[in-house]
Amino acid sequence: MRRSNSVSIVGAGSRYTPGILKMLVSEKERFPLHRLTLYDNEPERLEKVFQYGQILFKEYYPECEIIQTLDPEEAFTDIGFAFMQIRAGRLKMRESDEKIALKYHRIGQETCGAGGFAYGMRSIPAVVDIIKDIRKYAPEAWILNYSNPAAIVAEATKRIFKDDYRIINICDMPIAIMGFYAKALDKDVSELEPRYFGLNHFGWFTKILDKKTGYDYLPELQKIFKTPLAAVGEIHPLDQSWFDTFRFMSTMINDYEDYLPNTYLQYYLYPDHLLEGENPEYTRANEVMDGHEKLTFEMLDKVIENGHIKGTEYELKEGIKDGHAGYIVDLADSIAYNKNEIFLCMTENTGIISNLTEGMMVEVPCRVGSNGVEPLNVGKIPTFHKGLLENQYAYEKLTVDACLEGSYKYAWQALTLNRLVNDTQVAKKLLDEYIVANKGYWPELK
Repeated sequence: MRRSNSVSIVGAGSRYTPGILKMLVSEKERFPLHRLTLYDNEPERLEKVFQYGQILFKEYYPECEIIQTLDPEEAFTDIGFAFMQIRAGRLKMRESDEKIALKYHRIGQETCGAGGFAYGMRSIPAVVDIIKDIRKYAPEAWILNYSNPAAIVAEATKRIFKDDYRIINICDMPIAIMGFYAKALDKDVSELEPRYFGLNHFGWFTKILDKKTGYDYLPELQKIFKTPLAAVGEIHPLDQSWFDTFRFMSTMINDYEDYLPNTYLQYYLYPDHLLEGENPEYTRANEVMDGHEKLTFEMLDKVIENGHIKGTEYELKEGIKDGHAGYIVDLADSIAYNKNEIFLCMTENTGIISNLTEGMMVEVPCRVGSNGVEPLNVGKIPTFHKGLLENQYAYEKLTVDACLEGSYKYAWQALTLNRLVNDTQVAKKLLDEYIVANKGYWPELK
């Protein structure tokens, strides 16, 4: 029998937590738990998720204890894993990030452009403080960090928690894209294995391999996705902005034929086109608040009111896998039982990509087991891709410098260098306005 695990979900008031709870239930034979702790600093949101979790676990997983807490000592003592998914400032601050950027005719997306900068400056102090708490009460726990903007957070944690190999920064976007590839090939995503290089939200698939045969489906997928998907919604339930994103993949694949791009590259390679489609009065944050966020908490309310899940529209169905939740559970399983399966993780470049800056936090395929991540070698990459990545990393590095050193100069330089700002005077205006909007979240800049 497998030994059971103890997990703490950090930021458990998130709209993503119900999906993680359902995945933990559905994977209980593969990744058994004896205790699950829900931890947050917002009691109202936490209470709703906890009440839902109590009902879910009573009906489907009574052998696992589920608790909620606002106390870090209770949350982290004796845990084996911490699943981190915090959002400093929540969606209201994301809305602020996006709308301030659009005021200056710049993109302010969650992890890209000026918005990614503002969010990164909020996320670093919040993530670092939580990791310090975890290390105080659980020195050996694995910290699987989902918190955005992941590239900036990874650069900061690399510096502050040097050599702590039990901190792993990951993102579910590549596996979500892989899900589209799998559906197009009429396969399960578990049958495919990626080869990939880049930074988080800034990379390219170089191969999509069949795990059994080693066959590379990349040329076949390039041919399929060169035509805009007419039925994206049939492949995955999407809101309008994600629908548009996946349809736009065809433009990128036709223009850049070497590899298959991460969808976020649309912001960096086609900023004028993306800006034309932005609505300064109703941004992606508003879409999320009115969509997934609202629907999730309405579902929680209905389940709590009913007092049960079985026999309702929310009953768990076999074979349904949440990409966001599934990825973090799969990763924990590979670590706990030393499976050494391949995941795309952020890790320090130590010659992995031979012609990129040493120390850059690259996102590459890694074998993951009880000794942490072991990256696969990528080798040398083309000049075009190197140029884009070096510019992006310089911006990310300066953002972390600005936050950790309290430097106005570095913050201004970071925004100026940002590919979606790219203007000294605009960068200063953005920075000054973001400082006011983020009072209490950012360190003081001098």
